[in-house]
Amino acid sequence: MSKEKITRALLSEDGAVLVEQPDGTYRRAEGKTDWNRLEAMPDDQIDYSDIPELDETFWAKAELRLPETKGRVTLRLDHDVLQWLKSQGKGYQTRINAILRQYMEVYKHPE
Repeated sequence: MSKEKITRALLSEDGAVLVEQPDGTYRRAEGKTDWNRLEAMPDDQIDYSDIPELDETFWAKAELRLPETKGRVTLRLDHDVLQWLKSQGKGYQTRINAILRQYMEVYKHPE
């Protein structure tokens, strides 16, 4: 585990964790998982000992939850704001959504 101090982390639509940098930009968090090794591993070599078996009781209580679809909008942004968002790398629309979601969460439940 890294010892760096994380001030804010966001989850992008593709499941990646974005970590805020001191200058306010975001970068993808880097994990230590060897995805190529895991992809090549046969199923019979996977250790499931820490995962409970999913029996009939589980499936009787299971619910299908589909993610909410996103609405399509046209948004006019100041040129410098848009350029800054795009300069952070791929996923600028996801970042716009995350920024707006954070703002909404702060003001949705006034204290």
